[in-house]
Amino acid sequence: MHFPLTMTFRILALAPQVHVRDLQGTTVFFVRQKLMRLKEHVEVFADESRSRLLYDIHADRMIDFSATYRFTDAAGRSSGAVRRRGLRSLWRARYDLLDEQDRQCGTITEVNPLASFADQLLGNVPGVSFVTGFILHPVYSLADATGRELLRLTKQPAFFESRFLIDRCGPCTGTEELRGVLAFLMMTLLERKRG
Repeated sequence: MHFPLTMTFRILALAPQVHVRDLQGTTVFFVRQKLMRLKEHVEVFADESRSRLLYDIHADRMIDFSATYRFTDAAGRSSGAVRRRGLRSLWRARYDLLDEQDRQCGTITEVNPLASFADQLLGNVPGVSFVTGFILHPVYSLADATGRELLRLTKQPAFFESRFLIDRCGPCTGTEELRGVLAFLMMTLLERKRG
């Protein structure tokens, strides 16, 4: 992947649609989330045609409070998981990143929870949401098990869509990059539901 990546959510679409593009504008992932599911299920495709499935993300339970979202490739092999921390997530979003054997290998945390709280609170007020999209920019940091920051997700200014920038902060393996991008993708879908 050629960083930084741009993750764009189409707001006006009935079902959430997400494009992840690299530095050259090439589509890395395309997601169209299925609606009306008891358990969260997200399919990640190679492009908008949805002809080639790359990854599935499945929740381990119906209620997403402290749920684990497992990543599997098209052949059904595990690529890791992301787990929302329950009560700790009410103020500051915090997610654990898990490897293929369900061992914690990283953590996603909000850098400034006040910016995210204000964005969620004011972003739902008609008319005000246009302004907050340009003023408030929540930032999420992904660190490995040693605390070294690997990736960073920053909300970007946008009018008719939500746009995020994923940037690499230090040396990472391809597996760490992939797991981190999938975790950011799922986390952003969940945080958008939260507010």
